Amino acid sequence: LLVVTVHLTFHNQRSLQRQRASESVPTLSTLETTVFIKLPEKNWERMKGFSAIAILFLIGMAKHHHVRAFSSWAVRTARKNQVHSTTFPQYSFAFITESPKCHTPWRLFSSADDSSSSSEKKRVVFLGTPDVAAESLRAIVKDSQKEDSCYEVVGVVTQPPKRRKRKGKVIPSPVGFVAEELDIPVLCPDKAKDPEFLDDMEQNVRPDLCITAAYGQYLPKRFLATPTYGTVNIHPSLLPRWRGASPVQRSLEANDNPIGVSVLFTVSKMDAGPVISQEEYQVGEDEQATTVLAHLFDVGTGMLLEAIPDVLNGKMTMETATTQDEEHVVNADMINPAEAEIKLWKESATTVHNRVRGFSIWPGTFVYTQVGDNEPTKTKIVTTRVLSETAEPTDLIQLGPKKGDGLRFVCHDGSVLEVLQLQPVTKKVMDAKSFVNGLQGRDAKWIQMPEKEEGETKA
Repeated sequence: LLVVTVHLTFHNQRSLQRQRASESVPTLSTLETTVFIKLPEKNWERMKGFSAIAILFLIGMAKHHHVRAFSSWAVRTARKNQVHSTTFPQYSFAFITESPKCHTPWRLFSSADDSSSSSEKKRVVFLGTPDVAAESLRAIVKDSQKEDSCYEVVGVVTQPPKRRKRKGKVIPSPVGFVAEELDIPVLCPDKAKDPEFLDDMEQNVRPDLCITAAYGQYLPKRFLATPTYGTVNIHPSLLPRWRGASPVQRSLEANDNPIGVSVLFTVSKMDAGPVISQEEYQVGEDEQATTVLAHLFDVGTGMLLEAIPDVLNGKMTMETATTQDEEHVVNADMINPAEAEIKLWKESATTVHNRVRGFSIWPGTFVYTQVGDNEPTKTKIVTTRVLSETAEPTDLIQLGPKKGDGLRFVCHDGSVLEVLQLQPVTKKVMDAKSFVNGLQGRDAKWIQMPEKEEGETKA
């Protein structure tokens, strides 16, 4: 029977908070435990030459249940005593636990090392889902790997993998894919309020700071209370204008200029936390959400990287960040697919053009068109611009007179919308000339379909 006594030294979390407030020296607490490991007799002669610490390390790397039990005990004790960081003097161990959702292990490391600077690094967890967030994750991880970095990315939280088509394989989110590529542990809770997920965050992950970028789920108070330095978010609008799910789409639809991006602390109320920094962007009159969103997240990530050191050293807090003016709040409501129809009989070319720009990512925009005597069908409008000229209102769709001109849709007020790219039903995206060639001499016009009566449903 091998008896090993482990001595731990850690900072009390409340003491650390007092230290940041008064610049006093935090109180050090100590904890001592004894671990009993029973070794088979046939291995005793071979193993007795190893030190007790080496045996713990070897068994830990092999995921031995004794070390798992010790790890779980240590986490529970640390949580009970509000441990901020735990140090094993002169030694570093890796205790392994499994995440059943994504089948990726969380690695819980001691925060002390006899020589490595990693002992001083704060633990950061990234939350995000789409492509723009995946690029932010790459940039943050790259920054964390710099020699003078004060933090490391220890985990990623993203939406669960989705199955493509009925019998297709399960594919991780863009952020999940990048995390696996970078060998970063991943959690994929169905909901951020799941108790199992929150237990994992509190007991195993123990983040110092969380970063969110288009994660796509509401974060409960229990989650927000977990990281020592809070949660910061990249939000692509000039808050408090356009709080909510669709800030870029709504800002382009409203023809805002400038638009911008904010880095802020996350609170329970959506996008209402104090702002750390903001940057404006003069958007082009024909730029679409597809490119604008990626640009704003790129700029916002750079702003975040500049802010992280101040957040982690306590200079930038909820109290020192800029409080939002509630009188100037504008909500960016989630887009309803019904908004995708452009109504030329009552909307101007500018209104339609700005909706095409804003809805380019999803759900897109469409108009009903009729070719010859055929039944009206949906035609997706992909790229547009507004002409300075006006014309007599008509529903006839015509190609412009010059080479390279688009299709001209004349609105009810005489304003002219030029459609450069469109997609008829069952066809690929095409330019205006290709669309006209497909008409084979027939006329094409836009159609106002009868509006459904309130409460009417399909048969």
